Amino acid sequence: MTEVTIPRVALAPGYDVPRHIVGLWQLSGGHQQVPTSDGEALAALEQYFEAGFDTFDCADIYTGVEEILGRFRARLGSRADRLKVHTKYVPDRDALANLGRTAVTATIDRSLRRLGAERLDLVQFAWWEYDVPGYVDAMGWLGELQTAGKIRLVGTTNFDVARLREMEAAGVAMAAHQVQYSLLDRRPQRHLVTYLEGQPGAMVCYGSLAGGFLTGGWLGKQDPDGGLANRSLTKYRLMIDEAGGWESYQRLLAAVAEIARDHSVDPAHIASAWVLAQPQVAAVIVGMRGAQHLAEAGRAFSFSLTPEDQSRIQSLHKLHDGPRDDIFGLERELTGPHAAIMWTDLNSRRAAHPE
Repeated sequence: MTEVTIPRVALAPGYDVPRHIVGLWQLSGGHQQVPTSDGEALAALEQYFEAGFDTFDCADIYTGVEEILGRFRARLGSRADRLKVHTKYVPDRDALANLGRTAVTATIDRSLRRLGAERLDLVQFAWWEYDVPGYVDAMGWLGELQTAGKIRLVGTTNFDVARLREMEAAGVAMAAHQVQYSLLDRRPQRHLVTYLEGQPGAMVCYGSLAGGFLTGGWLGKQDPDGGLANRSLTKYRLMIDEAGGWESYQRLLAAVAEIARDHSVDPAHIASAWVLAQPQVAAVIVGMRGAQHLAEAGRAFSFSLTPEDQSRIQSLHKLHDGPRDDIFGLERELTGPHAAIMWTDLNSRRAAHPE
């Protein structure tokens, strides 16, 4: 393929990242039926890093991933000053009611140890249950750790605008907001885009490929009857139902595939490019298991969607409003199907693992 320069974007003064961030949730223990070996993971990280994809997204609850990145940092030696790691702070649902400053500090210190870092580049804060108070306090404590030099930038994960406004009162500048955003899930357009017009920070988006459903591999396929390979596919199959169902999804995917042929790229590149073209979007996070897709990773930047392309996609979007509710609202409905596949106690689950 023709070499493509990966564009970069500033999340804060003096801190820029590629507009394609490498997501590492697929390396998490228990995610895949056949896990990626440590050697394969380290080799893939090296290849992405040397190709210019120097920013990796993980979380304290991605079992084993912070540790893998810590080993990768040590392997890089003097090159490690180019490495950027975005992690998350995700306290368990059952721990929220009793969360205090000491617990927040201990978890950040644990991430520092796992990553072998003196300072965390970006900590993205998540909170499972809005009915449990404390997220404003927790954001304030993260701000204190930022002032102390343990964190460079603070952001959020899956918060809606109402709660972001509450956390403004903590006085912590939020550099990034990680949310799900795709051709199938346009919930950020309802409120978050307008909110960010007057605020620092931008969206860093996961799910742009809907776990693989927005790639050419599913075009013309029958609705799968169980047997999906991982929880990501289960999650995004539910999102297809919220976005109009299998037939509506196939019409959208067929249009995306035709646009992709016009640009001599794959449907996945159109899906990513569409998200990247949306207002207030800084970057997309695309998952990695190995290095097999590296050669194609930059193709979303090799072309621009035309007004005709955008109009065609918009005409299909007008047929259905997409998932109801606000950012991560469906996933917070405790008795709903989306929440049923969420693991909200991963810190407790890994308690048996030595640090």
